[in-house]
Amino acid sequence: MPVIAIISGSTSDAHIVEKVTKILDEHKIPYEHQVISAHRDPEKLDAYLKKSKAKIFIAVAGMSAALPGVIASKTDKPVIGVPVSGKLGGFDALLSIAQMPKGVPVACVALDGGENAALLAIRILSLK
Repeated sequence: MPVIAIISGSTSDAHIVEKVTKILDEHKIPYEHQVISAHRDPEKLDAYLKKSKAKIFIAVAGMSAALPGVIASKTDKPVIGVPVSGKLGGFDALLSIAQMPKGVPVACVALDGGENAALLAIRILSLK
C-alpha cells in the first residue's frame, strides 16, 4: 500500500515527478502517482482523495498551482507543494503554493524541488 501519493497537475510535470520518485525508490518508500488537474478534473481529484490511504500528499504543479491548496482543503494529512518553473519562471507557482490562507496548510519546497519534497515526506514519516 502506498504511503505517499504524488499528484501532478499535468503530464508536462513528469520531469519533476521523476525527481520525487527517484528519492522514494532509493529509500524503498511505497508511493503511487496520479495526474489529476484541480481545474480540469475536480471530481476525479475529490474521488481520489476520498479513497487514498496515503499518509502524505506531494502535489506537483505549475502556473496557478492551485493543486496543493485544493488538496490541503480536502484532507487533514500533510501536503507538500512543489512549484514548477514555467512562463513566469515559476514565480507564479511559488507564490500560489506559499500564500495559502489560514487553515489550509501546505509545505512548499523550492522551484522544481522534487528531491526536497521526497526528503521532507520521508522525515515526516519518520516521526511515527
